Amino acid sequence: MQLARVIGTLVATQKYQGLEGVKLLIVQPLDRRGQPRGRPQVAADATAQAGPAELVFTIASREAALALPETFVPVDLAIVGIVDDVQSEEA
Repeated sequence: MQLARVIGTLVATQKYQGLEGVKLLIVQPLDRRGQPRGRPQVAADATAQAGPAELVFTIASREAALALPETFVPVDLAIVGIVDDVQSEEA
């Protein structure tokens, strides 16, 4: 699981069969301190219904496709929840 911030949306005029109706969002992965880490990525959002600037958690690889209504689709990253609050006890 990885925290990320929604930074945009992606519009596709054609989608793989099984991805119709699934929202595609651009997310910026974050490190433990909430700072950007790596490059922005595209994530499928079929369940959380996240919006711009929201903090979300994502899952990757095969588990990402399992989070969608149609589980045999080519998806590498999926948003599975919206984060309400983060509390850290780093030393």
